[in-house]
Amino acid sequence: MAEFDPTKIKTYSLRERQSKVKIDEMATPHRKGSAFRDFLSSFPNILAAKQLRDIAAAVVQARKDGRPVMLGMGAHAIKVGLNPLIIDLLQRKIVTSLHLNGAGIIHDFELALIGHTSEDVDREILSGAFGMAEETGTMINGAIAAGADKGQSIGTAVGSLIEGGSFPNKDKSLLAAGVRLGVPVTVHVAIGTDIIHMHPSFNGAATGKAGERDFRTFCSLVAGLEGGVYINLGSAVLLPEIFLKAVTLARNLGNTVQHFTTVNMDFIQHYRPNTNVVRRPTHGGGKGFALTGHHEIMLPLLAAAVIELMD
Repeated sequence: MAEFDPTKIKTYSLRERQSKVKIDEMATPHRKGSAFRDFLSSFPNILAAKQLRDIAAAVVQARKDGRPVMLGMGAHAIKVGLNPLIIDLLQRKIVTSLHLNGAGIIHDFELALIGHTSEDVDREILSGAFGMAEETGTMINGAIAAGADKGQSIGTAVGSLIEGGSFPNKDKSLLAAGVRLGVPVTVHVAIGTDIIHMHPSFNGAATGKAGERDFRTFCSLVAGLEGGVYINLGSAVLLPEIFLKAVTLARNLGNTVQHFTTVNMDFIQHYRPNTNVVRRPTHGGGKGFALTGHHEIMLPLLAAAVIELMD
């Protein structure tokens, strides 16, 4: 066998090679007192920083074209203090609809009523007191049951309760904002997942009836998503599953839902959001992004970027 000869190795000039990183894409140092627009421009134009700009641009373009920007979210976004920011996006007509899981209405309700939420589960579960706050169970379940009798969805029923009731912090409520601003807010539940389902006031039939209206509204909104943006903020299972079904139903009924943008924002990237939001719905012509980071940092960054570009 001939001995390996390193002198015959072929090389080429670095100047001829295609490279992924260029010097003009690098970050620039922040200057004290500079505007947020300058701060945003200082980011490197690489990976997540580039994606943040691309997502902001997609949101801005969608709204300029009169297309929807739908925000689906888990309850954690509420618990890290983002309600005022999301309400501002609703008021600015940047976000055109809002979609919550069952835990979302609980934390939103408690903040509006009493100004605090998120109990110590590790402590309360030992005594069997976990989830047993009387007002939370009785008032939310009562609103859902009464709303179902009137043909209302869960989102409308609980939002109307907060907006029309004696809630000192209703101005911080997403559900109340939806009613006040006329913005669709849908709620999507799985029986047994939320603390209000443990209460004697829980009415499964009413919850199912009202929840069906939320799902149909959601499907109608997704049917008009062409050219728009769907953002999944921190929902690891429920909203991604519902979104995929809604896309399927929209297409099944002949709606064009092909060229749109989806975004999954979470501090851990999970299978379902990346599969059912980012990849599967968009592979026929859309574009999907996965942006990783804490909600309380990433959403304010995205919101501020969009507001700057809108102006």
